[in-house]
Amino acid sequence: MPTRLLSLLTDIPQSGEVLAGRLGVGRVTVNTLAHGLQEDGIPLQITRAGYALTPGTPAPGLVRRTVTLGAALRYRGTVGSTQDEVRAWADDAADPAPHGAVVVAERQTGGRGRRGRAWTPIPGGLTFSVLLGGGGEDGWPPLTLPELALMPLAAGVAVQAACGVGGLKWPNDLLAPDGRKLAGILLEADLRGEEARRAVLGIGLNVSDAPAGAAHLSELRPGVTRAEVLGDILSQLDRWLRAPPAEILDAWAQVSVTLGRPVRVQTPRGPLEGMAERLDAGGSLIVQTPTGPHTVSAGDVELIGALDGGPAP
Repeated sequence: MPTRLLSLLTDIPQSGEVLAGRLGVGRVTVNTLAHGLQEDGIPLQITRAGYALTPGTPAPGLVRRTVTLGAALRYRGTVGSTQDEVRAWADDAADPAPHGAVVVAERQTGGRGRRGRAWTPIPGGLTFSVLLGGGGEDGWPPLTLPELALMPLAAGVAVQAACGVGGLKWPNDLLAPDGRKLAGILLEADLRGEEARRAVLGIGLNVSDAPAGAAHLSELRPGVTRAEVLGDILSQLDRWLRAPPAEILDAWAQVSVTLGRPVRVQTPRGPLEGMAERLDAGGSLIVQTPTGPHTVSAGDVELIGALDGGPAP
């Protein structure tokens, strides 16, 4: 029932009487459900004018979506992880999530970033996951390993284009012009040999607030809302996830803050220092060292930072 009430809410106040009629319940029940949504983390305003979501909330009725990405969108208050929510939806035999399905949540209790790090979004952030592919069951072919390798880069290009500011740190972060982190990207895939039945792309973006030491988008674009930027990201993802590999790599290089910088990386074989020269055709980073060029892949490396004392690339 709380989910049914949430699906009726917009940023325009509606009276308890109207909502009760639409749900087929009493006004007291509507009030109880509304307070339950607030406790779950939904930014719901209860005033004399009625019940309304805070303007800019990334709820389905307030987000501009593409024909494919976000056409199916679930908005939640508190979840364990949007990545896990998308997977569970995809595995629902009665109502499986299609390619492009999105889950966006206000809070995560078990969110994660790269290498299993905890990822706990704060209020004012945008946290969502997108289902990519479907193993052929819904008409989308399995994803190949080369396609998977470029997806985080394509997503980075999409997020930077949607935000209109900042630069991309290889392999998965968007940084503000001063080097503070704005957004992070996580791609998880269900591999079967040399292909994946599906992948789940997770994106976390600081919109109106940020943890200590990080940046938020409204510093650079005053007045921007989470609903607006989510719609922009979905539109850009729809474009860049379909783009040819060479176009993705070129666009990524144009807004990179890693290439052309001295870097220190931690690989399974130990630390590596050198100049970040370029990306190869598969999206791996080519680092020029005194002993020659070294190729490091996103899955095998931890980029520590710059060696020149400036903002970390």
